[in-house]
Amino acid sequence: AGAENVPIPFSPPYIDDDVINEVVKTLRSGWITTGPKVKELEQCVAAYTGVKHALAVNSATSALMLCLHWYGITKGDEVIIPAYTYCATALAVMHLGATPVMVDVQDDCTISPQKIREAISTKTKAIISVDFAGWPCDYDSIIHCISEDTQLQIFNSETEVQQQLGRILLLSEAAHALGATYKNKRVGSCADITVFSLHAVKNVTSAEGGVICLNMPKTFDNSALYNLLRLWSLNGQTKDAFSKSTAGGWRYDIVYPGFKINLPDVLAAIALAQFRKYDAGLLKKRKRIFDFYTAFFKENTGFILPGFYDENKTSSCHIFPVRIKGCTEEMRAKVIEKIAEKNVSVNVHFVPLPMLTIFKNMGFNINNFPNAYQLFENEISLPIYPQLEIEDCKRICHTVLQAVEEIQKKL
Repeated sequence: AGAENVPIPFSPPYIDDDVINEVVKTLRSGWITTGPKVKELEQCVAAYTGVKHALAVNSATSALMLCLHWYGITKGDEVIIPAYTYCATALAVMHLGATPVMVDVQDDCTISPQKIREAISTKTKAIISVDFAGWPCDYDSIIHCISEDTQLQIFNSETEVQQQLGRILLLSEAAHALGATYKNKRVGSCADITVFSLHAVKNVTSAEGGVICLNMPKTFDNSALYNLLRLWSLNGQTKDAFSKSTAGGWRYDIVYPGFKINLPDVLAAIALAQFRKYDAGLLKKRKRIFDFYTAFFKENTGFILPGFYDENKTSSCHIFPVRIKGCTEEMRAKVIEKIAEKNVSVNVHFVPLPMLTIFKNMGFNINNFPNAYQLFENEISLPIYPQLEIEDCKRICHTVLQAVEEIQKKL
């Protein structure tokens, strides 16, 4: 690492001996699907985020669908989402037959509470907020939007659960934000329900996976809700495979037309080993890299830097999205080519939803989301992961700076 021209990948998973040993231990245990490792991971995430119950499933997308389905969201319903996010935020809504209603974002890339207020209708059943790059959205302002008297009068409850909550559900898509904080609370305990991703590129990974943190108000029994969602994540079967495998424990029933979205132990083992050293090790290293990039690019007025912390928020340092002032999409593409020539991988987060074919075909137009476009057109995401040495970071920074200067000279 650090040597000139040795490839620097964008986001390799963190796999050390502890991860390998944990997986091997699981394989040798003879139990590889959902069982004790998943339970342990759920307990770790719940304790870490400050909620009592967390459910692990096979992906954050499945997690979103399960939660929306539980809230009774179906055809004819609307769910408000930011236009600047990954496609899964919208697809989860569409898979249930509901309609995604896109709104623009603020300058920090998170969903605009003002735009939410304007988009709420009698058909609105939920809002999916997104903590962009690990930077939390303005939870309090969003909660205020949905609990104002005028909005409560608009809310049209059609199921028992909706009646019980009596307002729009706030579902946080915090795929990037494990370890982020909002007003001294860990993300996971800031919305009604929060969904994290354990996908291969995330701060903590299980290769594929997601975790649902339950934080419904006191009128709900979050323990009973955990049991219900767990049942629904296993085909609506009254016994999981682990319980069924005990001597004489074969008898089961199917009590609900559920999904098959459980997380296996062999994958949970990867995440568990990482999670044990997350706060003290992996997250700290990410912060160090974030700090290094910030200090380097601060010296140059040609760049706009992402938020790391302010009086209300701290980032999980999942992505370092740097923006190049005055850069167009075409210029950005050339800059990325130049960077790639030096064997450094960078990325772009995200192509706003209205620019993707599927959503264009649905009638969404990027011109209606000027902020999302403005934030996207000049953005480059730099590598940020624990395995990077400071020498690597220096090389990345100089490579990016040089590429930008070269392209700007040609204009």
